[in-house]
Amino acid sequence: MSFFQLALFLLAAIIFYVFFKKLIAGDYPKRGIDYEAVLNDDQIGGVSSPDKIFSKPKPNISRLDELLKIADESVAKGDFLEAKKALQSASIVDKKNIGVLQRLGYLYLQDNNLEEAKKCYEDILTIDKDNDLAYGALANIFHKEDKNDEAIAYHEKAIALDSRYASNYFNYANTLHDLGRNEEALANYKKALELDSSLDDARMMIDKLS
Repeated sequence: MSFFQLALFLLAAIIFYVFFKKLIAGDYPKRGIDYEAVLNDDQIGGVSSPDKIFSKPKPNISRLDELLKIADESVAKGDFLEAKKALQSASIVDKKNIGVLQRLGYLYLQDNNLEEAKKCYEDILTIDKDNDLAYGALANIFHKEDKNDEAIAYHEKAIALDSRYASNYFNYANTLHDLGRNEEALANYKKALELDSSLDDARMMIDKLS
């Protein structure tokens, strides 16, 4: 036997020895064990369709927001009845929501229902005692009811709470003008126009009283 043949014989013997050793020990690849996924918690679609896993969920619109949207759209279309129905439903969902109360108050004023409007704005003040819009609206209602001492007090309170809101001055000026206090009315019309140059009605009244 040549040296080369001897080497091949020894190599073959070693290969058979290792093979039969692993076979007896059970140390060989088996289906479903050695070839399992290497990533823990793999899910179908996790790699091939990441958009289905990482896509942002659609925001849920609350019932209250939905009703407010209906009311606003209805007012924009001039359908005050539909708007009122939506807001009355919204007030059942959240009876202390200032946005609902403000909108309802406005609609009651359009119907000249002063008592219901007043109740809405008074309810706002029980929730937010510093709400200048509620004070201003109540001032206008008191003026319509010929309760002018209360009207003046509430106008002044609204201005004290927000001295940068032009409508507070404009509404106060209207009340003062109706009471014949034209110099004070003129000063407030000028202040309203100073804060909001788009108030053409204030400019008209300034021209009238100057």
